[in-house]
Amino acid sequence: MRFVDKAKIHVKAGDGGNGCVAFRREKYVRMGGPSGGNGGKGGDVIIMADKSLKTLMDFRYKKHFKAENGQHGSGSNKHGRNGKDLIIKVPVGTVVKDAETGEIIADLVYDGQKVVVAKGGKGGRGNTAFKTSTNQAPDYAEEGQPGEEKWIELELKLLADIGIIGFPNAGKSTLISVLSKAKPKIADYPFTTLTPVLGVLQLDYGKSVVIADIPGLIEGASKGAGLGHEFLRHIERTKALIHLIDISDQKERDPIEAFEIINKELEKYSPELVKKPQIVVGNKIDMLSDRSLIEKLKKEFSKRGYPFVAVSLVTKEGLDQLIKLIAEVYEKISEKELIK
Repeated sequence: MRFVDKAKIHVKAGDGGNGCVAFRREKYVRMGGPSGGNGGKGGDVIIMADKSLKTLMDFRYKKHFKAENGQHGSGSNKHGRNGKDLIIKVPVGTVVKDAETGEIIADLVYDGQKVVVAKGGKGGRGNTAFKTSTNQAPDYAEEGQPGEEKWIELELKLLADIGIIGFPNAGKSTLISVLSKAKPKIADYPFTTLTPVLGVLQLDYGKSVVIADIPGLIEGASKGAGLGHEFLRHIERTKALIHLIDISDQKERDPIEAFEIINKELEKYSPELVKKPQIVVGNKIDMLSDRSLIEKLKKEFSKRGYPFVAVSLVTKEGLDQLIKLIAEVYEKISEKELIK
């Protein structure tokens, strides 16, 4: 199933009901006067975050949403019923924007959070409301006001504790499959992962860490190259990052150079991204002939303030140490806000 993380929909709030023109006709009531009721208010269109939803897939098939109209007023001063609000449910982490102006209407970051995106029209007043001492029998009423309508954009940003980043073929898909129950497509060619994959790592003390495999980044990603902005924005929502680099004999580029290229792309996209805690993971040590490189890299990244661990996702060597590091980082940041 394709991960749909953007959608554009049209919303229309309910129109207000018309006011009524009516007069009392009872035989024994003198000077009956006006008795037209007011129209009901149109229903609002509300977007609500729902933690049970994971994608914006449903909005590929349905683009138009309309709330209920308010009922018209009637005689005997009966007011029309208000139209029912329409609640549209979206995943937690959805940003709601005005499609025309690009203005952010709301950032729905917790379950149950709501925002009114289109207000229902006001109901018209019946002729009873216009009765005055000088106009005892008004023969007019107001029409209901139309409800608001607009095109809005929905953009979902993944809500994960830790994101896995690195060049294509660094082993990100394999890592998330080893750490969790996720089953991403894994193969030996660039951009295997075309959609973000979420997995859950269960820690020994009962807590769980949500990990996102962010599709391969390349030089120029901040300008849209490769998968570019399409997935860089998902990194914004993570608490920390696992930066995976290939340190095998068959590596395509120097590990330090690879690390710096990706971090520069993060910084160009948003300076806040490179401030996130990072665990640097050197992968494919089962294909490394000179293991002195591991200590050299450990010292180099230590100077830069990053913990480093070398692993083999094939033989599982170093995996326990990595999980321990993830647990330590998670504990340090677990008290902080997920979304800033």
